[in-house]
Amino acid sequence: MRKAVQHARDVCPVEVAAAVLGGSWKLTVVKHLLDGPVRFGVLGRAVGEVNPRVLTRQLRELESDGIVHREVFPEVPPRVEYSLTPMGATLRPAVSWLDDWGVSYVADLDEA
Repeated sequence: MRKAVQHARDVCPVEVAAAVLGGSWKLTVVKHLLDGPVRFGVLGRAVGEVNPRVLTRQLRELESDGIVHREVFPEVPPRVEYSLTPMGATLRPAVSWLDDWGVSYVADLDEA
């Protein structure tokens, strides 16, 4: 367990969620993995203007926290696919709600 998650356990379940899903691009990564496995390059393009090193770091943390599965295929050139674990898939309702809320929030801002 990562130190950030371990520390959050001592505080509050909301802090655990923030420790696991907070950070650059993590929720967006989860959103793009909801429909199935994705290769690194495709994921990077889907997420947007993310530095490859940042994306790699976020994927490693999500993998360490049991949200993302990384599968390396023994091919030349190597092929790597990322997918959600069963625990990661349980985030579907939360991510969907946050996505809808974000759309509504932006629409309200545009009307003001």
